[in-house]
Amino acid sequence: MNKPNIVIVYCDDLGYGDLGCYGSDAIRTPHIDALAADGVRFTDWYSNSPVCSPSRAALLTGQYPMRAGVGEILGAKRGTPGLKRESRTLAERLKPAGYRTALYGKWHLGSADDTRPNARGFDDYFGFHAGCIDYYSHIFYWGGSQSNPVHDLWVNRDEVWRDGEYMTTLITDRSVDFIERNREEPFFLYAAYNAPHYPMHAPDRYMKRYGHLPRDRQTMAAMISAVDDGVGEIVAALKRAGVYEDTILFFSSDNGPSSESRNYLDGTEDVYYGGSAGVFRGHKASLFEGGIREPAILAYPSRIPAGQVRSDAGMMADIVPTILEFAGIESPPPGELDGRSAAPAVTGAGLLPQRTLFWEYGSQLAIREGKWKLVLNGKLDFNRTQPDDVHLSDLEADPGERVNLKDEYADTAQRLERDLRAWYAGLLQEAANAPLE
Repeated sequence: MNKPNIVIVYCDDLGYGDLGCYGSDAIRTPHIDALAADGVRFTDWYSNSPVCSPSRAALLTGQYPMRAGVGEILGAKRGTPGLKRESRTLAERLKPAGYRTALYGKWHLGSADDTRPNARGFDDYFGFHAGCIDYYSHIFYWGGSQSNPVHDLWVNRDEVWRDGEYMTTLITDRSVDFIERNREEPFFLYAAYNAPHYPMHAPDRYMKRYGHLPRDRQTMAAMISAVDDGVGEIVAALKRAGVYEDTILFFSSDNGPSSESRNYLDGTEDVYYGGSAGVFRGHKASLFEGGIREPAILAYPSRIPAGQVRSDAGMMADIVPTILEFAGIESPPPGELDGRSAAPAVTGAGLLPQRTLFWEYGSQLAIREGKWKLVLNGKLDFNRTQPDDVHLSDLEADPGERVNLKDEYADTAQRLERDLRAWYAGLLQEAANAPLE
C-alpha cells in the first residue's frame, strides 16, 4: 500500500464557536465545513495546553508539553528554548520512511539554530519563529520597552522580506506550491496559520464580506474566512494532483480565543474582542473548556468513512500515533508517547482510547475523567480569576462549567484531585531529572 500524504492545518487562537460547522452564527467557512463532511468532526477534542507553544509541542511530539520540554514548573517558567532533543517531532519520525516534509507559518518552538524547523525534521520552512507577527510587515513588535521590534520572516535559515503581502496568503501559496512539486512522493505538510491571532489584520475583500458586523467581530470573521479559503486551495491542490483520497488531513487550533490586548479596543469592559468559545467558559490561558476545547476535523477519504461526528474525548497528542499507524510506521516503545492512536476508532465502530486527560498551566491544573472535569485554581484568561479554587463540573449536563458540584460530589472531587496532583508530581519529578537544553 502506498504511504498516505499528511497535511496538518493548525490555526492560532481560533475559538470553538467560530466555524460554520461548529455553530457560528456569522462566520461562513464552506471549505472547512466540506472537509468536516468528508471525514470526522470531533466535538470533544482538546488542546494539551491553553497557550501556543505547549500546544504545538504536544501536536508535533505526541507528548504532554512539559515532557517535551515546553511547560511551566510550580508557576515559574522553565523557559522554551526549544523542544527537548529526545522528543522527536512527527517530521523527524516520517523522514526515515521517505517523506518530504515542510512547515509554512508559525513555529514558536525555538529560535536558536539547533531548535529551528530545519533542525527538527523539516526539509523546507517558510515562516516566523516568534509567537506572532504583523500580517503585512512581518515584524514582531510586542513587549513594550522590554522588547525591540524585530523582523521575523525566514526561508529555511535565511531571512527574507515580503513587505505588504498578507501572511495568510503567503502560507497558502507556499502550501499549494509544495503539493504541486511533491505529488510523486509521500509528503508531510504542516500549514501553521497565525490567524486569527492578534494583530487584527485582514484584506479589504474579506472585510467587505462582513460589513454588517461590529468592527472586532468583522475583522475576526474576515481573518478566519481567509484561512477557510486557504483550506479550500490546499484541498483543490490535492485533488488536482490526484492525491486527495490518499491524504490524511487534520484541522484544528492551538487554544481558545484570546482576550489579549486589541489596541484601539482596549479599555472596554468587554474582553470578547471578536472570537467565540461558543457555550464554553474561559478564553486562551484558561483550563476551563473555552481555553482548551478546540474544533478538530480529521479526514482520510480512502480510509475514514465520511460524515462522522464523534463526542468521545481526544487530544492533540493523539495525532502523532494516529498518523504513524495510518502510515504503517512502527510505534515508539511504550511510555514514549502520551497520545494514543485514533485510527481504529475513526475507521470502525469503536470509541477513541478511554483514559483520563490532564492539563497543567502556571498555577492551574485540570483533569477530565468521563463526564467529570475538575479545575484547580482556574482562571478565565491570563488575568481574570474566578472565586472557586476547586471547580467540579458534569460536562454532560453542564458543558459550560457554570455549576460547581465540588460539595455535592465531594468524594468525586477529592478522588480526581488526588489523581491530578499525583500526575503533576510525576511530571515535576521527570522534569527535575531531565537536563536543561
